[in-house]
Amino acid sequence: MNSTAYSRPSKLPGGAGGERRPPRLMRGFAAKIEPKKLGAGLLAGCCLALLTYVSLAKLFAIYSPVFASTANTSGLLQNSPPSSSSVPETTDAIPAEATFVGRKNDDPAADPVDFPEEGPSMDGSQEPGLPEVVSRKEDDAEKAIAATSQPKPSEEDSAAAGAGEGTPPAKMTCDENGVDEGFPYARPAVCELSGDIRVSPKDKTMYLVNPSGAAAGFDENGEKRLRPYARKDEFLLPAVVEVTVKSVPSASGAPRCTKRHRVPAVVFSVAGYTDNFFHDNTDALIPLFLTTAHLKGEVQLLITNYKPWWVQKYTPVLRKLSNYDVINFDDEDGGAVHCFPDGYLGLYRDRDLIISPHPTRNPRNYTMVDYNKFLRGALELPREKPAVLGEEPGMRPRMLIISRSGTRRLLNLDEVSAAASELGFNVTVAEAGGEADVPAFAAMVNSADVLLAVHGAGLTNQIFLPTNAVVLQIVPWGNMDWMATNFYGQPAREMQLRYVEYYVGEEETSLKDKYPRDHVVFRDPKALHTQGWETLADTIMKQDVQVDLSRFRPFLLQAIDKLQE
Repeated sequence: MNSTAYSRPSKLPGGAGGERRPPRLMRGFAAKIEPKKLGAGLLAGCCLALLTYVSLAKLFAIYSPVFASTANTSGLLQNSPPSSSSVPETTDAIPAEATFVGRKNDDPAADPVDFPEEGPSMDGSQEPGLPEVVSRKEDDAEKAIAATSQPKPSEEDSAAAGAGEGTPPAKMTCDENGVDEGFPYARPAVCELSGDIRVSPKDKTMYLVNPSGAAAGFDENGEKRLRPYARKDEFLLPAVVEVTVKSVPSASGAPRCTKRHRVPAVVFSVAGYTDNFFHDNTDALIPLFLTTAHLKGEVQLLITNYKPWWVQKYTPVLRKLSNYDVINFDDEDGGAVHCFPDGYLGLYRDRDLIISPHPTRNPRNYTMVDYNKFLRGALELPREKPAVLGEEPGMRPRMLIISRSGTRRLLNLDEVSAAASELGFNVTVAEAGGEADVPAFAAMVNSADVLLAVHGAGLTNQIFLPTNAVVLQIVPWGNMDWMATNFYGQPAREMQLRYVEYYVGEEETSLKDKYPRDHVVFRDPKALHTQGWETLADTIMKQDVQVDLSRFRPFLLQAIDKLQE
């Protein structure tokens, strides 16, 4: 060594000459220390090699595609971002149905849900250039992860398993007993379905996957055809889109789902007379309420004979019935197929503006009072009760007179309004147009204590009155008592409204200026009713009225008395 720190004198102690040897003390120290240094070096080298090996193995494990494909199922990858499938972080095997959208009835509804037909490939192949991890422990982990990476059963396999995995068996029941004694028309058929239901607007078909092959309700071709309009009127039904329920033995016989919903479907039509406020309620909204109210908004509405203006007009009511946007059943663009666990084709209905208890049509015993309350909630109508006379000094009960600009006009409307004001009413006159702002007009009606109108669709607005308010109907000439009572009088009583009716005499109708007194319209008006609606519409229904105020004033007083009952 050249360092002066380690240099020694050339002459050994004691003056002896010859070869230079380390002193005895140095020989002993070297003999003892050098082996330990060697061992320590070997130990440090082994530790460094092991640390390098572990680091490389962890690096390869993290970036191996075998683990990357199941990032959320491996405990090794807890720090990696979750995949879009949101599978729980566990190495336990995951049942295939756990990722099946809408598999359990108690799951929160999230509707509609995009339902991919095929998931991403998970073949577990390794990325080229990366070494395979050869630890037995890690190999076992790979096997456990591979168990969770098996492709889930196809949609068809899941449907075929059906009843074996908790899916309700395919079923269809139809209520076709629509006969109603004493009413001029029968109720339409309604079908309820459950199981794997696939709705194809393009095909105008509801496919029911029916592995059992049960044919109840289907014809020899395994089909059931309905026109889902809630009035069985033979004149109207040909214009209603026909929808087919088709029973298929397996999912392969039905189109594949593009949207899967967790809530029931209701397919119905708004054809027919639904541009008339009376029929909007009797043929669509009330039957829709009767069919779906128990679902508390968890239902998907599909409308055929779709009318955009109609949907817009009643959007607040439709939103109260369903938490989801309406689907246009007539829209064939894209060929979408919507899949449901349950469904209705058609709507249950009762008589016009009447809901009565019934074991199949109304098993929950809803009433028109329930419908009134439902509308108040949908349209945010504040009044549940009319004003109480005498409760507030100077308070005047409010009367709304609904005017008409077509037929059955009240010719002396101004005189009637003045007479009502003289008796103490605060009078408002308004016309309920077909395209009226429904929430605004409903609020006007709800603010009234008495509603007065000549027989016609305007009286349908009684559905917005507060309970115990008064309805005063002016009944035109021509044996109109049945129509007056069944269309508006009895419904008013069913809504817990107070009802008053005034029958026009021969001298109060404009028919006296059109027909001689010996004409059948005066001599035997009941005969006109037997000749069909067209005859009735061309005669009696086209009259105007001019009430005799001396006769009419006591009926205004009756309305005041009714408010004090």
